[in-house]
Amino acid sequence: MKTLLIVYHSRTGGTRQMAEAAAGAARAEEGVRVQLRGASETGPEHVLAADGYLLATPENLAALAGAMKDFFDRCYYPVLGGINGRPYAAMICAGSDGQNALRQLERICTGWRLRAVAPAIIVCTHAQTPERILAPKTIAAADLARCAELGAGLAAGLAAGIF
Repeated sequence: MKTLLIVYHSRTGGTRQMAEAAAGAARAEEGVRVQLRGASETGPEHVLAADGYLLATPENLAALAGAMKDFFDRCYYPVLGGINGRPYAAMICAGSDGQNALRQLERICTGWRLRAVAPAIIVCTHAQTPERILAPKTIAAADLARCAELGAGLAAGLAAGIF
């Protein structure tokens, strides 16, 4: 049995919806156990026990969300060298373009020697005012379908031993 660990942080619900869509689709794959965990509740032991990762974060102030950064800060050195070559993919819920948050996430994953196995998904909510930034988010069905496809693909690749 392979384990897909989906780690996410969400303050306004957008990233949570994306992660849940991916997890729901991944759970349909036989032979793969899916763990959907909030970043603050995920430790090195969870990262080491997984065979692949889907990392989902909001963009905050044009950067990786602080709670997701905290996850990486707590887990980085305890797992360094223990997860080399494992597959990962990323999802960003952005108010603008999400590119800097993605660059930061990719740089950390490069340090961990993880292997990107799918293009990242960036969902832009266009939230640019304080009211819209802080408001609960609703992710469009088409974007949730993309997230589900990514989750299903990661699970299928793990189950088939492709990665």
